[in-house]
Amino acid sequence: MERDRNVIDMSAFMSDHRHPSIREVEGYWQALRAGRLVPRRSEIDPRGIERSLEYAFILERIAPGIARLRIAGSHLSDLMGMEVRGMPISSFFTPAARNLASDVLEQVFDGPATAELSLSAERGVGKPAIDARMILLPMKSDLGDISRALGCLSTRGAIGRAPRRFVVEQSEVRPLIGAAVEPRVEALRVSDLAEDAARFEPAAPAAHPHLRLVHRSED
Repeated sequence: MERDRNVIDMSAFMSDHRHPSIREVEGYWQALRAGRLVPRRSEIDPRGIERSLEYAFILERIAPGIARLRIAGSHLSDLMGMEVRGMPISSFFTPAARNLASDVLEQVFDGPATAELSLSAERGVGKPAIDARMILLPMKSDLGDISRALGCLSTRGAIGRAPRRFVVEQSEVRPLIGAAVEPRVEALRVSDLAEDAARFEPAAPAAHPHLRLVHRSED
């Protein structure tokens, strides 16, 4: 059986033993990018990151410095102690860390750029230490604007009493350089991870042109 082009072997990217999901999601995004500036949201196939789905999420930019979770893995809901779909990503940061997180988010969409954040959880009664890593990877929407991001939030340590929010220990933003012109033909698919997509109807076959033979008499 022919392998789907959006399902990519990520074993070569699983060398980060502390946060392997971060590297798997990043490797999948890089493979989809394939020399372009950024990939499209519609190209994401959950099978490509099946080992990291519980940590993965997709953001939609709704205002400068603000993005909400369109899709989120179960681990993010466990951290907050509730369903997080539709919530702003800023909900995962402490109030003191939200301005920095917002600035990083703007660079991801406006650069565009990728960003990786080293995080630590706010501690308290029933809230043990958590080491965490987050990555943000820009994507184009179906309209062609860079207003989506594929992300991953990986943690090490017991969750304890939710909600758990994080401070930013370190951030790294890497501006993207790549071809701005995309291939003329792209494979689009509707997957379990996809948002509502327009249904494509096959074009009606073109009618055969009629030929009219004209006899011209000689003078």
